Amino acid sequence: MQYGDFYYPIPTNEPVLAYAKGSKEKLALKAAIKELKSTKTDVPMYIGAEEVRTGNKMDIRPPHEHKHLLGQFHVGDASHVKKAIAAALKAKDKWANMSWENRANIFLKAADLLATKYRPYINATTMLGQSKNAMQAEIDASCELIDFLRFNVHFLSEIYRQQPISSPGMYNRLEYRPLEGFVFALSPFNFTAIGGNLPTSAAMCGNVVVWKCANTQVYSAQMFMKILQEAGLPDGVINLVYIDGPTIGEVIFNHPEFAGLHFTGSTGVFNKMWETIGKNTPIYKSYPRIVGETGGKDFVIAHKSANVDAVVTALARGAFEYQGQKCSAASRAYIPSNMAAEVKKKLIETIKTMKMGTVENFTNFVNAVIDEKSFDKLEGYIKNVRKKDSGAKIWVGGKCDKTAGYFIEPTVIEASNPHYVTMCEELFGPVLTIYIYDENKYEETLKLVDSTSAYALTGAVIAQDRYAVELAVNKLRNSAGNFYINDKPTGAVVGQQPFGGARASGTNDKAGSMLNLYRWLSARTIKETFVPPTDYRYTFMEEA
Repeated sequence: MQYGDFYYPIPTNEPVLAYAKGSKEKLALKAAIKELKSTKTDVPMYIGAEEVRTGNKMDIRPPHEHKHLLGQFHVGDASHVKKAIAAALKAKDKWANMSWENRANIFLKAADLLATKYRPYINATTMLGQSKNAMQAEIDASCELIDFLRFNVHFLSEIYRQQPISSPGMYNRLEYRPLEGFVFALSPFNFTAIGGNLPTSAAMCGNVVVWKCANTQVYSAQMFMKILQEAGLPDGVINLVYIDGPTIGEVIFNHPEFAGLHFTGSTGVFNKMWETIGKNTPIYKSYPRIVGETGGKDFVIAHKSANVDAVVTALARGAFEYQGQKCSAASRAYIPSNMAAEVKKKLIETIKTMKMGTVENFTNFVNAVIDEKSFDKLEGYIKNVRKKDSGAKIWVGGKCDKTAGYFIEPTVIEASNPHYVTMCEELFGPVLTIYIYDENKYEETLKLVDSTSAYALTGAVIAQDRYAVELAVNKLRNSAGNFYINDKPTGAVVGQQPFGGARASGTNDKAGSMLNLYRWLSARTIKETFVPPTDYRYTFMEEA
């Protein structure tokens, strides 16, 4: 029996460690990298209480050193999808009925394990498996994932306290139930934190989950799964499987107890899943919740009053941190003619100082893109720029080499046509396209920014003129779900900038806020009348 209203106050964001020369965290991280590289990991699927090994293995190799074998993971088939669903549904009632404080404390313990014992390992698996440098791994795999866990516990605690009013003679209450069925979490390669948040945010609300991570994120995903187990997550609540998309989709989207989709990935895949779910609604117990954060063609627009150095830094960091493989990465920029020459000079100089190579050399700012498919796609765009009469030219970078790893130099393209292909299409790599506009046509250019792309994830305006800032905020109201003033369009922090976009960028359900958690809850209103009426008649029916 519960004897208290157990409440979790708002936490503080996890501090970002600096990894300075000789620091304890740097030594621990390097030791973890060395340990992991010297061991071949055999990664099972986690279904119910079982570690499932099929014998059908796929290699795990660092994108920056694809000749090195980190280990292998076991690939499943349709039978394992069915098994994962059965394990989830078996665990459902007991998990949903667990007291809130015991459910919450599992995830708070996982956050503490991430912050301490496992910090070097979650960072190292992210660095090696996804080719992130130490700082990018720290802000993602450690800080953001810790924040997701701690802040979501607080946000859910706040939701549970929200109750309706009651009139005299009655008492009303809201009960926040989990969804009726199971949730499917489908996570991408680029953020370990997203891989952790998609299943745990739904599970925290009392749901059970089938989780499929991208094959290129298995290395860090399995580490987080071990952390959840050590934190006390019961068997079957989250089931981690490695199965190809069409196979898992065929089973899950045809199951009557499919209750929700939590997705981050491409717009095309999301559209296809939405279509399938729509067609299958007659077979489901309830209308499934569909939550997705998809693509982006994120912009930076500088006003003629902008500080040149601020523009250059926003572009350099926004476009090239983690090789531009962030949903929020700056991919197109609009530079006014009055500062174009200076921005070009300083941006080229800045990029030429960026070192590129393996994650183990901590002096490297840029590492490899995720895999050969991504490399070939990006190289194709760069080659097309070099064609005669392409309407574009390369300012800096453009070299591509996949001999040892999938390395693409930070590349800046200038397009004479604001609708050139690399100004419009999502590239997901270290390629930034710049359009130089007439400094006196700022408002017209804002309209261009708004209309060029189908996406609306992130964007930034850089200006010292406050009227210019206000104009951009108003004209670009629907152009980005996360909008930045005098900053790069990346780096959303849980609890500070809830993340998500609209249009072709997703359902804008704002990961890292209450808004997202509401989607994994189903409210029931309960009214109790203390002295019920005993006669159907109302006083208005009485005549003299």
